[in-house]
Amino acid sequence: MTATTLALVGATGGAGTTRTAIELATIGARDGHDVTVLDGDFVTQGLGEYVERRIGTDLTALVTDRTDDSLAAGTYPLSGAAAVDSPARVNVVPARGPFERVARARTAEAARAFEERIAEAASGADAVIVDTSPVASNEAIAAVTTADRVVAVRPASPHGRDALQRLRGRIEDVGASVDATIGVTGTAGALEDPEEERDADVVIPATDPAIAAAPTAATGDGGYTQAIASAYADLFGTTLGIEFEEEGLLSRLR
Repeated sequence: MTATTLALVGATGGAGTTRTAIELATIGARDGHDVTVLDGDFVTQGLGEYVERRIGTDLTALVTDRTDDSLAAGTYPLSGAAAVDSPARVNVVPARGPFERVARARTAEAARAFEERIAEAASGADAVIVDTSPVASNEAIAAVTTADRVVAVRPASPHGRDALQRLRGRIEDVGASVDATIGVTGTAGALEDPEEERDADVVIPATDPAIAAAPTAATGDGGYTQAIASAYADLFGTTLGIEFEEEGLLSRLR
């Protein structure tokens, strides 16, 4: 059985897409799911900041010069994932290449190889998340047209709402659609009160934005972790057996 794949697409730069992908993967591993996260933004290459060791082979190499290699050649453990009390794994496939290779990785031919890498990831994991840039490149188009579900991530703000409408149009132009939206508070321009943004399917509260603070969802019962857990359950259509101990809250996610 192949995994469900999500393309997490940022409606704007700085929407919190990469961090959200990392936290969703972590909560999945905490519940016993092996999750693979692929970097579908070859320009910003933000996913590599969450890898705990030096990156050698990366995703841009796997879709250009090393297409015959296994995906495992460019797979790395998530920094901080050791805190997860579970035998499950978070596998990260980052993009961290020089300009010349990044340029070749953004061609239509490389995009087809990227589609194959997404399928390969799905064959070896319980869940796959593709951290995807706003749809304006071949690799982003490959992600949104290959993934089972497309999830837009935007700041929980009027600016984010406007950006979401533009993103919907771009995704429709390539024959796909937005299946769900995540509103992230605590990002640039986001509102303090997430209740003011009721049109998002999931609203994630603010957390420490520092890369070193991730993954927040590895431990704890706070509101941020609970929101991430609820988002994972909804987006992947599953039930998590994670118990939260705060009074007045459901003990299990259903």
